[in-house]
Amino acid sequence: MSRIGKQPIEIPSGVEVKLAAEEVLVKGPKGSLTTPVHPKVEYEIVDNQVVVKRVDDSRLARAQHGLRRTLLANCIEGVTKGFERGLEVVGVGYKVNVQGKKIVLNVGYSHPVEYDLPKDLEARAEGGKLFISGLNKQLVGEVAAQIRRVRPPEPYKGKGIKYIDEIIKRKAGKAGKA
Repeated sequence: MSRIGKQPIEIPSGVEVKLAAEEVLVKGPKGSLTTPVHPKVEYEIVDNQVVVKRVDDSRLARAQHGLRRTLLANCIEGVTKGFERGLEVVGVGYKVNVQGKKIVLNVGYSHPVEYDLPKDLEARAEGGKLFISGLNKQLVGEVAAQIRRVRPPEPYKGKGIKYIDEIIKRKAGKAGKA
């Protein structure tokens, strides 16, 4: 049995979980999210907890068990607390600005790079740091990854866009002739 899948998910106060045939709807103080249902996995609400069970012991059911439990737990956490991912812009003259729903990156190209945020996300810039926040963990992570791809960090000087908690493995440059 999946160690993650067999753990029940606590439903906090103010959060409403509705089970449907095709998806699970989660409503909370910050908004609402849905997660798809797999036919090999069953959901049951017992004593203010959601219990995720698999229908049989097939390989597919075992694979989906932990995944679907984690997706539902992320939905519940998203509508209560939300998710945030931090990026850091490192380099001389590199900067980041947020203009409404648009992120403007000046990262060494001949032109500023503009990135339009999806409607569900928010961004804020503090100096050389950019914070992406929203309800959907997958969307927050994907947008942060797309912004990082504009100028990934390079290993020699460490310039580029990196996650705040990311450690760049540095390399030594060319050795001069003696």
